[in-house]
Amino acid sequence: MRKLLITGGAGFIGVNFVYYCLERYPDCRIVVLDALTYAGNRASLDLALDSNRVEFVQGDIIDQALVTELLQKHDLDTIVHFAAESHVDRSITGPDAFIDTNVVGTHSLLKAAREVWLTQKQHFDNHRFHHISTDEVFGSLDADAPAFTESNQYEPNSPYSASKAASDHLVRAYHHTYGLNTTTSNCSNNYGPYHFPEKLIPLCITNILHGKSLPIYGDGKNIRDWLYVKDHCVGIGLILEQGVVGETYNVGGENEWDNLSLVNVLCETMDSIFSRRPELKEQFSASPMANGQSSKELITFVTDRAGHDRRYAIDAKKIRDELGYKPSVDFEQGLVKTVDWYLENQDWWQPLLPK
Repeated sequence: MRKLLITGGAGFIGVNFVYYCLERYPDCRIVVLDALTYAGNRASLDLALDSNRVEFVQGDIIDQALVTELLQKHDLDTIVHFAAESHVDRSITGPDAFIDTNVVGTHSLLKAAREVWLTQKQHFDNHRFHHISTDEVFGSLDADAPAFTESNQYEPNSPYSASKAASDHLVRAYHHTYGLNTTTSNCSNNYGPYHFPEKLIPLCITNILHGKSLPIYGDGKNIRDWLYVKDHCVGIGLILEQGVVGETYNVGGENEWDNLSLVNVLCETMDSIFSRRPELKEQFSASPMANGQSSKELITFVTDRAGHDRRYAIDAKKIRDELGYKPSVDFEQGLVKTVDWYLENQDWWQPLLPK
């Protein structure tokens, strides 16, 4: 039975992993540590906190003393580290927070883990520090270049990706220098329930419902590999169960879409759902569908952001061959599941929209 500290567990991927663990590991115990900054939402954990297997602690990963206390008090043997500043646009306008959380915060966690698990030798044999990273650390791919493998050179191009690259190196160093049992996963773009509304897919969903423009950077041809968040959670679980200590695994959807094509498919999905559910037209009277139009009419091209990487793509061969990983949710199915979740959970996302 694992006893886990999940950092950033009130955020998008973290909270999905909390629910995955509760379903997948009936005997696990979880402590969620989250600072509840703008993208962390305690309400996301309401169902999990109904269980006596989850405890929530509001706190900052930079607080090494707090992390040490939690590891000792709850006899925790596993850290799954999601907590991060992750929005590229915000890193361009305010990079300091990204260095503080993603670099200094990760180092504080590593120091606490080393103190408890190596110096004090609690759970010396079976402890695990699993670090969640991103494909953005590898930089940008040309259109015809092969997808990123775990051996690709790091070439981060934004303050966000640079801060994540630094944290990846720290995790690797703590394994090779001190013997800490670490693993790292680099994932592609996630989507699904509980996604903060500033990100592309939930932004477009909520903007369509309110009849607002769908902003597309540049020519809309920037390509990303999209992964349904619950498939990502399955990959993390496999790494915890079977992954080799000290190794890195790419977790991807092998599902590349340029931004414009993605938004067009999302618009078609929204239009289709509204056509089957006429009550939505009354509920969301500002949406184009309520007036007999297509949501595609909201698409607007805006000035490209600085340093916008052209393409990311993940080669997930290693985790597929070694751990038996395979995404189970195709993109169109995942979009329908995501839209349905937002339609059924307005109380969750409405308070998060800009006033």
